[in-house]
Amino acid sequence: MTEMKPIVIPESHNYVAAFLTLGCNLKCSYCINHFGIPASAQKHITGEEWVKGLNRIVTRKGLPLTLQGGEPSIHKDFIYILNNIKPEIEIDILTNLQFDADEFIAKVHPDRIKRDAPYASIRVSYHPTEMELKPLAEKVLKLQNANFSIGIWGVLHPSQEDEIRAAQEYCAGLGIDFRFKEFLGEYGDELFGSFLYEGACDKEFKKDVMCKTTELIMGPDGSVYRCHSDLYESRPPVGNILDPDYQIEEIFRPCDEYGHCNPCDIKVKTNRFQQFGHTSVEIKFPEDEEDQAS
Repeated sequence: MTEMKPIVIPESHNYVAAFLTLGCNLKCSYCINHFGIPASAQKHITGEEWVKGLNRIVTRKGLPLTLQGGEPSIHKDFIYILNNIKPEIEIDILTNLQFDADEFIAKVHPDRIKRDAPYASIRVSYHPTEMELKPLAEKVLKLQNANFSIGIWGVLHPSQEDEIRAAQEYCAGLGIDFRFKEFLGEYGDELFGSFLYEGACDKEFKKDVMCKTTELIMGPDGSVYRCHSDLYESRPPVGNILDPDYQIEEIFRPCDEYGHCNPCDIKVKTNRFQQFGHTSVEIKFPEDEEDQAS
C-alpha cells in the first residue's frame, strides 16, 4: 500500500474547508454557491475515503477543519466522518440544521465539536424563505442543552433584513447566540459586499492575474481547488487529498478568470480569531509586475 504523506497546513493558511457535497435540501435564491456558472454534477467520495484523506491533515490548535457544503449533513456518511476524524483535528460545522437532532445527540459526543473560540463550532444558517424560526430555535436549544457549541447566523439580505434582525431579538430572549453575516451577491442591479479587489466579481471582463490562497478548499470528490470560484464552477483542481503525494504549495498560480471571482474569495472579512481585515486570496496584477521591473 502506498504511504499517504501528511498534509501540513502552513502558518499562512487561515481556513480548512471540506465541502462534503454541494447539494442542499434548501433552495435559497441568493445562495453564494450559485453566484457564477453552476457546477456540474460532481462525484462524491465515501465517508471512509474522506476520513482517509482528512486524517492526513496536520493542523494546529485554533485552526479547525470546517465541514460544509451545500449541506454537509446530507452526505450519507456524515456522522461516520465526524466520529472518525482523528481527535487532534478540531472540527467546525456549517449547516442548516435540517437533520435529526435526536440522532445527532445520540451518536456524536459534544466535546468532539467544541473548542476555545469566540464563536460557536456548529454554525447554523437561518433562511426565512426556506424555514420557520421557532422550530429551528427549538432544535438549537435541544443541542445547546446537550452541551453542543452552537449558534445561528442570518444573512442580511436586503429583502430580509428586518426579519433577520427580529429573529436575532427572538433568539436572544431564548439565550441563543444569533449573529449576522453580510450579504454577498447580486440583488436587483446592485452587487453587495465589501471587496478588496475592485471589479473582481462584477462579471464584466476577464483578466490574467497571479493568485495565492490562504485556504485549503476540498470538494466533494476530495479534489483541492485554488478558490471557491473554481470549486463552485467545476474548474480543474490543483490536487486531491487521496493522492498519496499531494502537498500544499504556497505559490501564486496563474488565473485567467479574474473578473469572475466568487465573493467568498475576495471579501474583506474576519479571520478565525474574529479579527476584521482578512481576505482569502492575494492577487498580483501584470501592471504590478511591470512597475517592479521598471
